[in-house]
Amino acid sequence: MKESPLTIDFEQQWKAGMHDWHGKMPERMINDDLEEAFWAQSMQKKTYKQTDAHTKQIYDKMKRHIPEKASCIEIGPGWGNYTFSLQEDVEKLTLVDGSKSVLHYLQQYFVEEERVQFVHAKWEEAVLEPHDVVIGVNCYYRMYEMNETLLKMNALAKKRAIIGLTTGPIQPHYEVLHKTFGYEIKYPRRDYIQIVNMLYQLGIYADCEMLKLERIYRYENEDALYAAQSKKILNEHFDIEHVKAALAPFIKKQNGMIEYRHIFYAAIISWEPLEIHE
Repeated sequence: MKESPLTIDFEQQWKAGMHDWHGKMPERMINDDLEEAFWAQSMQKKTYKQTDAHTKQIYDKMKRHIPEKASCIEIGPGWGNYTFSLQEDVEKLTLVDGSKSVLHYLQQYFVEEERVQFVHAKWEEAVLEPHDVVIGVNCYYRMYEMNETLLKMNALAKKRAIIGLTTGPIQPHYEVLHKTFGYEIKYPRRDYIQIVNMLYQLGIYADCEMLKLERIYRYENEDALYAAQSKKILNEHFDIEHVKAALAPFIKKQNGMIEYRHIFYAAIISWEPLEIHE
């Protein structure tokens, strides 16, 4: 950094990063109906208690910060990547989500479970009692006023607040496309480090642990590979031969499929709640 972190407005950076590459706010960020339609469609595709790859590894890292017999608020549970494990490990679980489709999907798994409660509201608007733990993983993409979001987590957590975010680096062939062939790339504009620094500026010295993970993409043919792995090129026109050359060192054929592997991380940010005087 060329400036002191005390003089940089990290929340403003976060807000700027919500805009697209033309400076406009994407429609899904501000249109609640469009967001609900996205989640309704997503829930229809899920199989029984389906969770994402790496969920267990990330949860095991977070679990160490969850006290026994705790009450817990989960922000934005989605299709339950962490919900099902939390339900087994905590005494009481309150799920807060702005999507009716998400809550309806999860309710089918907890029909007779009185210890699980459902609150249909955006986190910013939800009226909640304090719980021992407040946790949210990859659920901050629509939250504009992040300082308020973090302060609310801090205020409602009696013992621990926990944030999980998956993070870069970007797929390595995009670096080749940028550095070797000069293309403009859609690099991430918001990341965990901004949250760590926002907390710091709020007077909260949070712990941050990094978990190294590997993502594997599989494609039936080269056309599918090239189509999927060129989406972050911002230039209107590009040479497909450049894409092929950039991808070549990172792909291999395995069991009749084309595999592309790359490293990414999960950041686990957590802190013991503080009394903050604004």
